[in-house]
Amino acid sequence: MKDVHDAQDLVQEAYLRALRFFGGFHGEDGRAWLLAIVRHTCYDWLRKNKLAGQALDHESDLGSLADETPGPEAMQLREADRQLIQDSLERLPPEYREVLVLRELEEMSYRQIAAVTGLPIGTVMSRLARGRKRLQLMLAGAPK
Repeated sequence: MKDVHDAQDLVQEAYLRALRFFGGFHGEDGRAWLLAIVRHTCYDWLRKNKLAGQALDHESDLGSLADETPGPEAMQLREADRQLIQDSLERLPPEYREVLVLRELEEMSYRQIAAVTGLPIGTVMSRLARGRKRLQLMLAGAPK
């Protein structure tokens, strides 16, 4: 969403939608159901605000996961790597970025991703493979 306040508003809107339609939920995976609602809420907002072509910001998903406190040089290198990955993800086409984020950052299964996106599992798998390849090529071509 590029703006933390817009993102917070959309999550609240998605939760309200989920609460409103909870009686109709008969699935087995509540997480995928809720993420699908969040996804649809965001795309609806993007369509209404004519921002559908803009990249989504996943900065919070790419934070440091280290157990120890690294030194200043290591922290600077880690931040540079994080920024490179984030920039590369933002340059990916949305269909690849979406499945990569759901799989690698949200750790969802192929079936869950298919439920969230409404895609067949085979399409999810092919988009993941193509997205990973593109991301790998972007990162390999990045200056060191």
